[in-house]
Amino acid sequence: MKLKGKVAVVTGGARDIGQAICIKLAKEGAKVVVNYHGSKKASEDTLAAIKAEGGEGIAVQADVTKQADIESMVAQTKEAFGDQVDILVNNAGGLFARKTVEEIDEEFYNLVMDVNMKGTVFVTKAFKPLMSKGGSIVNVASQAGRDGGGPGSAMYASSKGAVMTLTRNWAKEFGPQGIRINAVCPGMIATKFHDDFTKDEVRKNVAGNTPLRREGKAEEVADLIAYLASDESSFMTGNNVDINGGLAFS
Repeated sequence: MKLKGKVAVVTGGARDIGQAICIKLAKEGAKVVVNYHGSKKASEDTLAAIKAEGGEGIAVQADVTKQADIESMVAQTKEAFGDQVDILVNNAGGLFARKTVEEIDEEFYNLVMDVNMKGTVFVTKAFKPLMSKGGSIVNVASQAGRDGGGPGSAMYASSKGAVMTLTRNWAKEFGPQGIRINAVCPGMIATKFHDDFTKDEVRKNVAGNTPLRREGKAEEVADLIAYLASDESSFMTGNNVDINGGLAFS
């Protein structure tokens, strides 16, 4: 219960890694705001899992690319849990499609960059005033931000690289206020993300070339995020922490 009494906000918290994060933070004692966009049923399942563990949470629908939605999420968080937020996890993001340079248009560019980068910027801006000394922000970046990603993922990889650079800069800005910010860079994690966008043979090949010879689990990413959110990592900020089974090193 290393997060007992703390309030945590998790964007994109209804499914996959986001769901695992919400459940893990609740197990550690945090009250959790489960943000979702279109996955209402999944958000309800996540809340049920939190309550089954004896935890407390609320589900909040919000599009992280829209300022009005972000402001509504802040208001609902304050109404449920008060004016103090201790943990913010910027997990909302997506690849959406694999596209070559010839296939990328302005609409697609804006979609990927808005969800992955703009959302991280403006959700952080909105919730930071509720955070005080000891607060922790964790961004979910990607191994793709380090190595450029696989075929057709240029915009995704670039947006995650931007999140990694943002993390480093804001560590310098937020540090004097006692607020830490780190990012995690997952490799291939067994989630719907890869079910939708990565061919089975590619997944098998990547797992076979990973020193641990498998894909990662959402729960393993959640464990790392819980550590970064807790006081156990109190001298860590500005880090982009790899979790990829040894496939790539920073």
